[in-house]
Amino acid sequence: MTDAQRRPLLQIIVASTRPGRVGEPIARWFGDYAREYEAFDVEIVDLADVALPMFAEPEHPRFARYTLDSTKAFSATIARADAFAIVFPEYNHSYNAALKNALDHLNQEWARKPVALVSYGGVAAGARAAEALIPVLVGLQMVVAGTVPIPFAGQRVSGEGEARTFEPAPETEAGAKAALDGLGSWLEILGLRGAR
Repeated sequence: MTDAQRRPLLQIIVASTRPGRVGEPIARWFGDYAREYEAFDVEIVDLADVALPMFAEPEHPRFARYTLDSTKAFSATIARADAFAIVFPEYNHSYNAALKNALDHLNQEWARKPVALVSYGGVAAGARAAEALIPVLVGLQMVVAGTVPIPFAGQRVSGEGEARTFEPAPETEAGAKAALDGLGSWLEILGLRGAR
């Protein structure tokens, strides 16, 4: 397969690191949905598995002169992606600390790449968290290509442990399709289709 034929890599980032988090089955659902969409290769990046320490690099991330093995490994992971979908909760009217820490660890690895926001929470569906997150992503030179707000997400998860599944409402599926359409459009605009 040539570079021109290779599908872009979409990384789905599970932002919550809490035990029993709703984000994990949502991310698996979104990953399956993106695979069926057939425009992307899909990889799930779980911040609970990445286990970054609180940011402690001596130099600004824009220089990419990392000293910690954890940062070097995370940099290599994020750098290979062409686009992202971030699955994140709303905590206290904002997004969670593990996500901010992950974003702050890197700079150029995020830049000039499109991102879809898959937010979840109660009645607000993570909307306030998304509003807080967007300026950070813009500061990292990312392009927000779509949003998928999920209200009362916990009520749509069933099962136990690794077998937990998320059953989206029709509106959520429509939002996922629109977000994937947006990611594809921005990849074309940015000239990143098949760029890996």
